[in-house]
Amino acid sequence: MPFRKIVFWIHLPVGIAAGAVILMMSVTGVLLTYQKQVTEWADREYWVAPTVEDERALPSQFLAGVQAYDAEAEVRRIIVYSGPEGPVAADLGGGRILYMDPSTAEARGENATRMRGFFSAVVGLHRWFNFDGEGRANARAITGWSNVAFLFMVLSGLYLWFPRRFKWQNFKPILLFNPKAKHKARDFNWHHVFGFWMAIPLALVIASAMVISFPWASDLAYRVNGESPPQRRASTPPSQAAEPVVPEASPPVFEDAMLNTPLAAAMTEVDDWRAITAFLPEDVDAPLRIDIDRGWGGEPQKRHTLTFDAATGDETSNATFQDQSRGRRLRTFMRFAHTGEFFGILGQTLAGLASLVGVLLVWTGLALSWRRLARPLLKRLGDRRTSPDLRLVDIPLGERVSLVRIDMPAGVMDPLLEKAMSPGCDLCPIRRTPSGDRIIEVDGSVLTVRHEVAACLCVRHSRRQ
Repeated sequence: MPFRKIVFWIHLPVGIAAGAVILMMSVTGVLLTYQKQVTEWADREYWVAPTVEDERALPSQFLAGVQAYDAEAEVRRIIVYSGPEGPVAADLGGGRILYMDPSTAEARGENATRMRGFFSAVVGLHRWFNFDGEGRANARAITGWSNVAFLFMVLSGLYLWFPRRFKWQNFKPILLFNPKAKHKARDFNWHHVFGFWMAIPLALVIASAMVISFPWASDLAYRVNGESPPQRRASTPPSQAAEPVVPEASPPVFEDAMLNTPLAAAMTEVDDWRAITAFLPEDVDAPLRIDIDRGWGGEPQKRHTLTFDAATGDETSNATFQDQSRGRRLRTFMRFAHTGEFFGILGQTLAGLASLVGVLLVWTGLALSWRRLARPLLKRLGDRRTSPDLRLVDIPLGERVSLVRIDMPAGVMDPLLEKAMSPGCDLCPIRRTPSGDRIIEVDGSVLTVRHEVAACLCVRHSRRQ
C-alpha cells in the first residue's frame, strides 16, 4: 500500500475516534478567547473617577477597608490598576474580588461572580469535562491524548493536503475558498482551505497545550535547554503524614503597614505599568512578592517581579522575564502561546480563530467521513435487505435468505406452501442440478426447486447472517 494511503487510513479513524472531544475543546477554546477582557468589562461599573482627585490611600488603608467591609475576609493579594479611573482590588479567595475607591479605600462592591463562574465552568469543561475527584485525572488524560491526536491530524493533514501532481487546477480547490460549493464539494473545500491557511497557528496552539496536559511535556521544555525541571510537590497520603510539629514560638504576623513602603516602591519602578499585584505573606519570615505588569496578564515578557523582605521592607530581588533561565522562558512561552496571550490581543484573536477552524475541521471531516464510509455502507445494507427485486435464482450457493413473497398465482403456489415455503421462512441454496434447478434447504428440510419457480421467489438477505 502506498505511504500516502497508509497516512490517510490512520488520519481518518483517529479523527473519527477523537472528533467529539476535539470539537468540545475547540468550541470552549473559542468561548475563552477574550476571557480576561470580558471579565474586566463585566466589572466596568467600578472603573469610575476617584472620590478625591490626585490622592491615593495607603495600602494599609485598603486592608483596613476590607476588614470594614467583611471582618472575616482574608486578603490574598492586592491589585492596583493604573489610570485615573483604575480601582484597587482585593482578592478575598473563592473567586471574590472586592473593588475599592483608590483615594478613600471605601468598598465599591464585589465582582460579577456570574461571569467569572461561567468562565470557570468553561475552563473546567475544556480541561477535564468539569469532573471532580478521581474522575478528573481520567478526564484530563482523555483531553490530553485527544489533543495529541489532533496534533497528529494537523501534521498528517498538511502532508495529505499536497496533491499528487503539482498543477494549478489541482491546487485551486484546496487553496482558494469557494463560496459557491455545496454539500460534499463545500466540505472538501472548507476542510482543505481552512486547514492549510491555519495549520501553523493551529499546530502552535495544540502543541503548546501539551505542557499543560502532561508533566513530561512540561519537563521537556527544561531538558531541551540542558536544565533540570523543577521538583513537584509530592502528595503524602493521610496515613503516612507525619505528626504536626508545633513550634515553640510562632513567627511574627505580617502587619498591614509593612505593605506601604514596598508597594510605593513598586509603583515608581516603571512608568507604563498597567497593574501591580502584591501577594500577601502569612508571616514576616515569608518574602513579599509584587508583580508589575505592563500587559493584560498573559504577556510574561511585559512583567517583572520584585521581592521584598516582609519584616524590613528592603528589596531583595528584581527579576524580569529575560532574567529567567531558557527552560523557564520556554515553558512560560508555551503556556501563554496556547491562549495566544503571549502575543497580545492580536495573538488572542489568532488563537480564537484557530479554535474556530478546529470546529470547522472536525465538522467537515466527520461530514466527509459520513459521505465516504457510513452512508454508502448503510445504503448497500439497505439495498441488500429491502430490495424487492432480489430473486432466489440470483442468490449464490451457500447464502442464506428470507422469503418475502411468491410471485405466482394462488393455485400454482399451493404445492410450495404445503412444503412450508411461506413468506418469512429461511432459504439457503446448497447446490444446482445438471439442468440448472436449485436444491435448497428450507428450515432444515432439503427441496428441489425448478429454475422457473426460483425466479418467482422474492427474497432478501437474512438478518441472522
